[in-house]
Amino acid sequence: MSTDFTPPPMPGYGPPVPPPPAPPGKSRTALIAMAAAVVAAAVSALITAGVSGDAEAEPAPTVTVTETAAADPDGAGADDDAAAADDEKATDGADGGDDEEGVYALDDTAVYEPATEVALFGLERAVTGEYAEPENTPYLRFTVKVKNGGKKALDITQLTVNCSYGKDGKSSDSVFDSDAGLEGGPETKLLPGRSLNVPWGCELPKKEKLIQIEVSPDFDSDAAIFTGTVE
Repeated sequence: MSTDFTPPPMPGYGPPVPPPPAPPGKSRTALIAMAAAVVAAAVSALITAGVSGDAEAEPAPTVTVTETAAADPDGAGADDDAAAADDEKATDGADGGDDEEGVYALDDTAVYEPATEVALFGLERAVTGEYAEPENTPYLRFTVKVKNGGKKALDITQLTVNCSYGKDGKSSDSVFDSDAGLEGGPETKLLPGRSLNVPWGCELPKKEKLIQIEVSPDFDSDAAIFTGTVE
């Protein structure tokens, strides 16, 4: 009887089982390349789906084109034209024209309703005498002509004449000089169809040229303003 005894192997114990061999025909590098291709395809699909979804959820904005005014070929806009027109109007008014209602040049004729006319003529410089009021004073002598074209007598005793001179409109005193025929306003009525010449004088210093003469034929009429320069 043999004395050698070999115990049976215990369950769960034994040499490690080697891993199964790789499938034939496919290397490790090929597997990695296939996995990268799958990931890239998935990412591309997600991006495409996102863009398509945004386009459907948010439509492209509509752009409206507003027509603009064509440019002035001379380079001047409407504001420049308006400014030029204002400057021209201001210049005309400064020349003493009749652009403004009731304002006339020195040689114009003011016409009242129904047909009364007022005009100035014979403007000339002079100096009062020693017995005049004011005395020895430079003044402007002129004649106020009033024509009654209406059908009723005009109370010419209500005639008023007021003067001023210079750009600042300094008041000019009326001149009374009997030697020069300057004795104030008339003391009569002006019959229809007749006219009357009234000599008048207003103080005007030698260095002043701009004169303004306001004439009212009666108390019910607005003053006609005659203005201009005299040499």
